[in-house]
Formats: sequence, C-alpha cells, structure tokens
Amino acid sequence: MIKVEKVSLAFGGVQALNGVSTTLYRGEIFAIIGPNGAGKTCLLNCISRFYNPQKGRILYKGEDITRVPTHSIAQRGIARTFQNIELFKGMTVLDNIKLGRHTFLKSGIFSDIIYYGRTIREELALRKEIEERIIDLLEIETIRKKVVGTLPYGLQKRVELARALAMRPEVLLLDEPMAGMNLEETEDMARFILNVHDMWGVSILLVEHDMGVVMDISERVCVLEFGRKIAEGSPEEVQKNPQVITAYLGQDQAAQSRL
Repeated sequence: MIKVEKVSLAFGGVQALNGVSTTLYRGEIFAIIGPNGAGKTCLLNCISRFYNPQKGRILYKGEDITRVPTHSIAQRGIARTFQNIELFKGMTVLDNIKLGRHTFLKSGIFSDIIYYGRTIREELALRKEIEERIIDLLEIETIRKKVVGTLPYGLQKRVELARALAMRPEVLLLDEPMAGMNLEETEDMARFILNVHDMWGVSILLVEHDMGVVMDISERVCVLEFGRKIAEGSPEEVQKNPQVITAYLGQDQAAQSRL
C-alpha cells in the first residue's frame, strides 16, 4: 500500500530522517517504534504530506505521492490521527466526525447555503452511516451530542479516530493513539484498532510508545533511531535484536541484560 524509499528530512542542521526505507503491505498492522526523537512522527508527516522530504520518494499503491498537494492525500484514501488531539473543541462529537467526510460531499454551494435538496440528502446519509457504523463500532453513542471540549482525554482520542474513519480510508495512520491513556482506555483503543482492521480491512501504520500494545497487535515492526532504520521484522525478531535492545536500554544496561 505504501512504500517509503530512502527518505531523508532535515531541519537546519538536524537530520530527522536519514535514508529511511520501509513498506506497509495491504491489510496489515505495521508499527513504527523508537526512542523519543527517532523520527517516527516525521515519517508519518512525510507520508501525509505535511512535510516535504529533501530526498527519496513515497509511493501509494504504486503512485508517487511525494509532491502531490496535501489535501489530495485524504481523497486518495489515507486518513490519520495526531499525537496531540486536533479536534474542534467547541463543536459536538457528531459534528467533528462529520467533518472527516465533508470534503467528499458533492452538493453545490447554493444548496449548501440554503440547506436544500442534495445537501439535505447527503447530510442525512452521512449521519446515518456515521451513527450505524462508526459510533456503534467505537461505543460513543452516549456522547455523540456532547461538546468535545467537555470530554475526558481518552474519549477525545476515540472521537479523533472516529473522524478519521469517516473518511472511509484504505490506509490509517495512527500517531500514538494510546498516549496519555490509562490501562482500561489503552485496552479499549487496542480493541477498536483491531476491530477496524478485521471488520473494515483497513491497512494500519501505527506509531506507538506502548511496547505491550505494539507487540500484541502488530504483524511487523520497524525501529528507528536518530532518523535511521535499525531493524525491521516480526515483533519477536525485533524484541531480540541487539541494536534495538541497545537503543532502548543504553549500551551498559543492554550488555548487562545479555549476561
């Protein structure tokens, strides 16, 4: 689905990504992990076209999307969530979710202004789809009319996932979806991600610090350190990789762990 080929990204003298190559295959859950500052979110930002890499290219289903306009990424079937919640806090849960699909609606400006005809039909169909598929799936029926800014952090994360799903994505980019959650919220989010993957057939690229979650739900794992890829493989292979152990524990502790 997505192929990253030797992508490099620098901010001044800081090399955020250095020749990174990796692949997301159709129908898999693929995790990118690494210590803080490894370049994980930078890689997601390059794929979703928030950043322009200086070198390399990114392919989506064989098409080079390295320089396509940012707004066209969603239209191609790629949706994402953010490390820091990016919702409209003064709007309701339902309205936030609907915004994920509005870019695909076909009604014209005049029917939109007077809220008539095709606009009404599209809005009703969208609302029905969201309530029957997404709200039920993510178990947020009881909060759908509440203002997002009044909700606990864990529920806001769930709403952001719902908005991404409203785009009917083929590929879902999740940037630390469990960050800041307690154990119960983390288990719920992991269950929702698996349900989206299994029921909708969505390919998922996941950036996450919770190694328990990564090892439980991912089929393959890519490890970054200081903008370089140091390992890639199954969760079991990655866990045993000496470079990965050193990157997470430090050289001295890694040496002691092997004794």
